[in-house]
Amino acid sequence: MIDKPRWEVPSAQQPRPEDSGFDLDHALQSIVTVQAEIPADAFTAQILGTERGGSGVVIRESGLVLTIGYLVTEAENVTLTCADGRVVPAHPIAIDQETGFALVQALGALDLPALPMGAASGVAIGDPVVMAGGGAGRKQAVRARVVGKEDFSGYWEYYLDEAIFTAPAHPLWGGAGLIGPDGKLIGIGSLHVQQSDGRGHDQDVNMSVPIDLLPPVLEELLAHGRLLKPARPWLGLYSAENGGRIVVADVTEEGPAAAAGLRGGDIIASVRDTAVETLSDFYREIWSCGPAGAEIPIEIVREKRNLWVRVKSADRASFLKKPRMH
Repeated sequence: MIDKPRWEVPSAQQPRPEDSGFDLDHALQSIVTVQAEIPADAFTAQILGTERGGSGVVIRESGLVLTIGYLVTEAENVTLTCADGRVVPAHPIAIDQETGFALVQALGALDLPALPMGAASGVAIGDPVVMAGGGAGRKQAVRARVVGKEDFSGYWEYYLDEAIFTAPAHPLWGGAGLIGPDGKLIGIGSLHVQQSDGRGHDQDVNMSVPIDLLPPVLEELLAHGRLLKPARPWLGLYSAENGGRIVVADVTEEGPAAAAGLRGGDIIASVRDTAVETLSDFYREIWSCGPAGAEIPIEIVREKRNLWVRVKSADRASFLKKPRMH
């Protein structure tokens, strides 16, 4: 994160049920541990690993679990562990590249309550929240506060108009449930980021994907495993902002950018003659060029020379292994 506001971070506290305005113990029953095994030859194996662990939240009593996509992308085997130690096999049924959400269906009875969905839009900076996640069947809840609601650009061609930032950070943030003051689910934990406090120290903050993004796409994801609209163009770039410039940190070996000759160290100057200075500008220009498959003209600066490359974009999902049906 670059040039973001300085946030005052409260100290970490374990929430006590009596301090919550809702039944915290009941809410924590909806949190499960998610374990996934990914084949060694999977597209994301080298970056994300072949064994991934995090959390998920039961959102329907049928055993439908909401988690963060990178935990189960290309997963061959998925298991859910309940608070009482029961282990239930599961199957990823949908991963939405735009929001980052993933839906996992338990293949056995979870017998757990569903955590009702709230509205992140109704939560303000400073409001108290609880981040609940865990590992190996152990649940951990952290009392936190909303310290920011603002746009977020990820280096892997990812953008949210308004993400939720909370502190102190949960140590097991991936897929953790962000619970609002009314006891309802308002987000899913995605990242741990560090932000300067203005006094020479870095502070730990979690970024969560707001739950408001799920209802408009939920039924379509359940019915088809994906959104039916055309996929966004994907280039296979890892980029960062540096002093008002977009710098290519790396490229995916088999991706479109690499095929077009882009490489680490290249500076992105413009897309279709439109100058870009931030990752959000860069992504918006790429995505405005048309659906996946569109050719993207990009001006780069390499060794003090301006060059034009034309990148034949692709659908990111086409590079990923599809979940095996059980």
